Amino acid sequence: MSLTIKDLLEDKAYGLDLQLIGGQAGLTNRLYSSRIQKPGLALTGYTEHLHPDRVQVLGNTEISYLLQLPEAEGRKYIDLLCSFPIACFIITKALDPPSFLKDSAQAANIPLLVTHHQSSTFISLITKFLEESLLPTTHIHGVLVDVLGVGVLLLGKSGIGKSECALDLVIRGHRLVADDVIHIKKKMPAALVGQAGESIEHHMEIRGLGIINIKDLYGVSSIREKKIIDMVLELVEWDANQEYERLGIDDRTKTILGVELPHLQIPVRPGRNLTSIIEVAARNFLLKGMGYHSAREFHEKLLARIEVRPLGNEVE
Repeated sequence: MSLTIKDLLEDKAYGLDLQLIGGQAGLTNRLYSSRIQKPGLALTGYTEHLHPDRVQVLGNTEISYLLQLPEAEGRKYIDLLCSFPIACFIITKALDPPSFLKDSAQAANIPLLVTHHQSSTFISLITKFLEESLLPTTHIHGVLVDVLGVGVLLLGKSGIGKSECALDLVIRGHRLVADDVIHIKKKMPAALVGQAGESIEHHMEIRGLGIINIKDLYGVSSIREKKIIDMVLELVEWDANQEYERLGIDDRTKTILGVELPHLQIPVRPGRNLTSIIEVAARNFLLKGMGYHSAREFHEKLLARIEVRPLGNEVE
């Protein structure tokens, strides 16, 4: 994932409040890291630990230092700094930079931006912006619902009944997060957050009915904008020749963006109440989170009974 400096300029949600004052040709420069840097000693010619791929923030200390330098000396140091492929300079507190900084940035096609925020405030805002924007992402076809506080991702081939299951869950008081296309972001260290795209948010497609708006039909309590994905339930067509999980002792996982999630396969056939099964799966997930694994406890009790079974009772 990466961003351009133009993306910083166009931000509205995080309040970066940036204005371009030079180096417009470098607006296509890309950022790959959420970390920022204050140049510090690099302004004196010591560039050993300079990270040009990061946003370079110039606050009151940096600008006042440059302003008190003789112009020839200041221009020498800034020209050296601008000889590196700097992503951009951002000046805080709406300070007026020295002319040689403007000239060097313009000549090197390095965007020079200014914000009214103080350095500490701006660093906090842009770090959050970059962390959110540079998170690993993917898109998955499925349905995401909040069942008893558990983020359940329903997968399965088209037409198997994912949306109908989600609608039934909403009617039972659970909440829809996304239907059809789910945008998933990886939040560090190992959490996946799913949400719907803006164009299909709160909507669901039900074959025979068409597109319905869950928020309008069932109220704001029936939807969520985003949810951490806790488990994956895959709906599969019933195959009499296939052996399905009967005990649930071994936990399967599915990996998405490098994160392993509990994964269950639910065979679909007439007469099975899938909504109830999904609810039970969510409750069982909560129990496991509290350290109680029903299938393993049953298995251990069964083994214990077999071990203590008295000898000599065999039928002759």
